[in-house]
Amino acid sequence: HSEAKAEASAAALGFRNAAEQMKWLETAAFPLADANKRAFSFLQPKGVFAIITPWNFPLALPCLYYLGPAIATGNTVVWVPAPTTSLIATALVECFIEAGLPDGAINLVLGDGAEVGDEAVVHPGTHAIGFTGSSVTGATIARRGAGKPLLLEMGGNGPTIVLADADIDMAAAQVGAGCFANAGQICTATERVLVHKSVHDRFIEGLVKAAAQVKMGDPFDPATTMGPINNAVAVDKVLSHIADARARGAEIVTGGNVASGFATNLYFEPSIVTGLTRESLLNVEESFGPIAPVLIFETDEEAMELAASSPYGLSAAVFTSTIKNAFAFAESLKVGIVNINEMSCYWEPHIPAGGAAGTQSGLGRTGGRHTLMEMCDLKTITVDITR
Repeated sequence: HSEAKAEASAAALGFRNAAEQMKWLETAAFPLADANKRAFSFLQPKGVFAIITPWNFPLALPCLYYLGPAIATGNTVVWVPAPTTSLIATALVECFIEAGLPDGAINLVLGDGAEVGDEAVVHPGTHAIGFTGSSVTGATIARRGAGKPLLLEMGGNGPTIVLADADIDMAAAQVGAGCFANAGQICTATERVLVHKSVHDRFIEGLVKAAAQVKMGDPFDPATTMGPINNAVAVDKVLSHIADARARGAEIVTGGNVASGFATNLYFEPSIVTGLTRESLLNVEESFGPIAPVLIFETDEEAMELAASSPYGLSAAVFTSTIKNAFAFAESLKVGIVNINEMSCYWEPHIPAGGAAGTQSGLGRTGGRHTLMEMCDLKTITVDITR
């Protein structure tokens, strides 16, 4: 309930931010060796953006990442939302119509992504592509849309590192929030927790308390803090990752099962898993569910090795009480954003975020002016003022 309200507010903020920030996108005039010539640059819209969005944030993500910035920069959009979000996407477009958005500015196309999304990507009438979703689908889009500008935010498996000098109670509370918010269905969710051996047991105690505070229930009930997973395929993936961990000798401290007593089998217990090996699917893949997978390290070097044992590079978090440790890890981690003493999914819409080079987490940057720049072509004009 509270998450849905926050998402609706964030969707509106996406348009307000883009409209305001567009005023301050400055270009430049350039000094030239030839005194008779002048040169300057300016921004132009790329044209028609093919935008493909996922189901985990069906309102806020399209508006913050793509629709608001696209309209502010003068682009038009062919929007293909995830099929499970068709109703909310339709309701959003009805709001645009009521607000007076010109016909053809945002064009909603509903249908299966493999068919409708693919056509939007390859069609010669689209000039650029924006996508948020899985790394597998993103790689397909990159191949199919070869030659078109790409703005891709793909999978994450964000490591959170809890050092021996961290405030353990605070770290446990923040990690719990990062693991269980939106039922773990966030690209930057805390998907892996790397904890120093000396504080592991105390940290687990705090994390168990955080899990116990989660209240599953009717999403319309204001008392509910965690709703269901979006679909059965996603639940099956979470179950398979839990089963893999069990088979490798991990301990399920809490949860680990589909929750009983609900009208749907999409509710999943907030789960804590310890004793993981680095080969576990919970460590190397994106689970996208309410799971806190915990691995132990003894040295800083081991922590960095564990952090790098996944192919993703979207976000990370570090909990420590010293600036030295904070910057040593933040500057070394191969991710697009590192949060210090804060959950891995903390983000505000005006700051840049995205995948690091050499990882499977995407291309380009979303956030504030950075998204606007991704949606523009920078054109340069030179003129001889004597002719």
